[in-house]
Amino acid sequence: MLTEQLLSKYPLVSDQVNKNQLHVILHELEKILTNGLDGAVVEFGCYIGTTSLFIRRLLESYRDNREFHVYDSFEGLPPKTMQDESRAGDQFQAGELAVSKKQFLQQFQKTGLRPPITHKGWFRDITDVEVPKKIAFAFLDGDFYESIRDSLRLVLPQMQQGGVIIIDDYAREALPGAAKAAHELLGNQTIITRHNLGIARL
Repeated sequence: MLTEQLLSKYPLVSDQVNKNQLHVILHELEKILTNGLDGAVVEFGCYIGTTSLFIRRLLESYRDNREFHVYDSFEGLPPKTMQDESRAGDQFQAGELAVSKKQFLQQFQKTGLRPPITHKGWFRDITDVEVPKKIAFAFLDGDFYESIRDSLRLVLPQMQQGGVIIIDDYAREALPGAAKAAHELLGNQTIITRHNLGIARL
């Protein structure tokens, strides 16, 4: 598997995701690529681009030209709602983790990698037209209840049978809204937990 090779060769450009989590994300994507499942790769919430860079590296390693879309407000975190309240999560405030679209794209310029199709906007404002008609793999890193809910509403109708959705912070005490939204929209779908990630194989 190429996941281990990429993780040993390239550095992480932020501390918002660790190597264990990246291993899970890339390993699940690599299974999609080796199985040849048709459909785009989408990422909702990218920050500075650590995960995005590794996804692109994996796609290029497989010479896989499927569409890769990234969505982010590029304005940091949105306000919390009641669903996100947690004594452990006081540090997560509106406007934190703000990175511009230009800063994100500069990471790809530095590495010589082809940037994904990049969409700027709050997830609630993203329309169906901006989402691929077939999705094989979705990584959702919206932190809060409404962000995960809104991104799931966009990707679920387009997910292919055999596709995978990974939800960041699914098992994180400080961000309970992620799991609440996942349970609400995925219903009885089995969700496996690994390194605070929730994995739904459809």
